[in-house]
Amino acid sequence: MEDLKALAPKQHVLVVEDDRRMLDLLCNGLREAGHTSVAASDGGAALDLALNFSFDSVILDIGLPIRDGYSVARCIRAVKSVPILMLTARDTEDDILRGFDHGADDYLTKPFSFRELLARLNVLSRTIGRDSELHLDASRLVVHRDQMAIELTRSEYLLLKALHRNLGFAVDRHTLRKAVWGSLEGASDNALEVLINGLRLKMDTPFRKKLLVTVRGVGYRLLKNSTEKTADPCQ
Repeated sequence: MEDLKALAPKQHVLVVEDDRRMLDLLCNGLREAGHTSVAASDGGAALDLALNFSFDSVILDIGLPIRDGYSVARCIRAVKSVPILMLTARDTEDDILRGFDHGADDYLTKPFSFRELLARLNVLSRTIGRDSELHLDASRLVVHRDQMAIELTRSEYLLLKALHRNLGFAVDRHTLRKAVWGSLEGASDNALEVLINGLRLKMDTPFRKKLLVTVRGVGYRLLKNSTEKTADPCQ
């Protein structure tokens, strides 16, 4: 499946599907295409994973036990901007519109072409941060702001990527530490604060308007642009 790897940059995908055979096919196909995935077979587990860990995209079935896909999508969208691709056999116009109303970014009906699914994930990944003043370059560990190229360390880039993935939303410290260090061993809040300060010096200090703000009692938030309000959304 080498040709499929070129269709999309590497993503970490949450796959939610109650049909075990379909779930295995999706996860195996994503792995062969160069992605990583985490599987969930019910809406409750899916929501817990989506809210507590970072993903580049979510493939979400509608007909799920415990919570249906509409409910899961609505709850995810309330706090995160991660792209959601609904994958389901329900193909009526009302079903599709309801999916979009609950926060889905795209809709793919079964049966489907796996190449099309990968292509759609690629499109969704390109929409992340489309209103952002920042443009991330993973190959060189560089972020561009106002035509200025800012070189980052690997840890700074991983931190910024986790914030950028949830653009406009607060990201808790646990999620950020996990995104940077993988294991939380030795990854203290103090180490995260040092990394945040270093990123601010490079990315915000040279500019009049700041993009990286602290959300008291939660973590940090990356603003979409310098005109967005900086008020603490938890107040």
